[in-house]
Amino acid sequence: MSSLTAHLAEQLDWHWQHQLRPRLDGLTDDEYFWEPVPDCWTVHRDGGIDFAFPPPQPEPVTTIAWRLAHVIVGVLAVRAHSHFGGPPAAYETWPYATDAATALRQLDDAYEGWMSGVRTLTDAELDQPIGAAEGPWADKPMLALVLHINREVIHHGAEIAVLRDLYARNTTTKEN
Repeated sequence: MSSLTAHLAEQLDWHWQHQLRPRLDGLTDDEYFWEPVPDCWTVHRDGGIDFAFPPPQPEPVTTIAWRLAHVIVGVLAVRAHSHFGGPPAAYETWPYATDAATALRQLDDAYEGWMSGVRTLTDAELDQPIGAAEGPWADKPMLALVLHINREVIHHGAEIAVLRDLYARNTTTKEN
């Protein structure tokens, strides 16, 4: 593994090991589906997901379920498939988790698929344009995508942590 690849992997892996993944331990189904405000986008108990492209403005508040699905599918699994030969993944066909435990298993698998691929990248591969699989990113180097994925996982992981904090302190969730 090149020195640059090691630094890129370490940046996300440190956050994963010390921040995000421990914060998800004990996630309950009630938290997973909790809607902090009316009309949230979510993954539904039947496996459907709220989605529109482009999203409505203002964009809806999303549940932990929706945010995890976004990280699992759009951030990690689709990219692992496109760039490293991981299992097929697409928003339209994904088997969205209908419980927290399944979502966490999917998250762990998607993370491992992405990180396994990242760890194989050479400096030359990091400098190469990403290609057509990434649409508007096609002309950017793979390095830019890896940094973007790191930001996305850190950003959405922090949002999920805040939602867990709000859920734990919300008096209406304690009454149910």
